[in-house]
Amino acid sequence: MTNTPTITDSHCHLDFPDFEGQIDQIVARAAEAGVTRMVSICSRLRNEANVRAIAEAHDPVFYAVATHPMSVADEPMATVDQLVAFAKHPKMVGIGETGLDYHYTAESAEKQQESLRIHCAAAHETGLPLIIHARAADEDMARILAEEHRNGAFGCVLHCFSSSAELGRAALDLGFYLSMSGITTFKKSQELRDIFATAPVDRILVETDSPYLAPVPHRGKTNEPAYTALTAKVGAEVFGMDYAAFAAQTQANFDRLFAKAAAWTPEVAA
Repeated sequence: MTNTPTITDSHCHLDFPDFEGQIDQIVARAAEAGVTRMVSICSRLRNEANVRAIAEAHDPVFYAVATHPMSVADEPMATVDQLVAFAKHPKMVGIGETGLDYHYTAESAEKQQESLRIHCAAAHETGLPLIIHARAADEDMARILAEEHRNGAFGCVLHCFSSSAELGRAALDLGFYLSMSGITTFKKSQELRDIFATAPVDRILVETDSPYLAPVPHRGKTNEPAYTALTAKVGAEVFGMDYAAFAAQTQANFDRLFAKAAAWTPEVAA
C-alpha cells in the first residue's frame, strides 16, 4: 500500500442508501486502492446534516452542498445566504452539484437556470469551487457559466463530464476543470476519451459518482470510491502518462481547485 499512488475521488454520494452501514469498510477499501480523500455530495439541502455527519466521522471524507437540478422542482429554492452558512463548516469544500439537466427534467428548465445562478453567486462569495451537472443542456450551460463568471470569477468543475467537445472547450476557456468518471472506461466511449485527450492535463480530475457508473470491469455493479483508481488508470492511458505521474497530476489539480480541502487537517477541525 505504501507504494500505491494516492488519488482523490472528487465526487461521490456516501449518504445514499446503497452505502448504509458500510462507510467504514468503504473508506478502508478506498485507502487500500490509494484513494485517500473523497468529496461526498449533498444534492438536497435538507440532507446536509447527514452528509456533514459522514464527513465529520471520517477524516478522508469532505463534502459539498447544493440542490441538484433534477430536484429543483420539488425542493425549496436555495439561497446564497444558506449556501454561505453551510460553507462555514471546515469540511464543506464545494458548491454542488448544481447545473442543468434537460434530459429528464426539461420541464423545470427555467427554475434550474435560476437555481444555477444562485449557486454561481454562492461560489463567488465563498471562494469555493462550483460543481456542475450538465446533461442535454450544453448551450444554456455554456452561456450561463460565461455570464456568471463575468459577474464574478469562481472555480468550477464539470463533474462526470460526458458532454460535447464544445461545452468542454467553453469550460476550459473559462479556466474550469473536467472530471473523468467511469464512463471514460466504457468500450463505446472513445469519442469522450478523445475529448479528454485534447484538454490540458492540469485541468483534469477523477471521480466515481458512486454508487453510479462503476468503471470497467465492474460496470453495472455498485460503484464505490476505491474504483476511482480504475478510472485514473484509463486516464493515464488517455494522456500517455504512467499511472503514478497521472495520479500525482490529478492530486495537484484537486488541491488547486479544492484549496480548502487541501489545507484541512484534523487539528484544524478540532
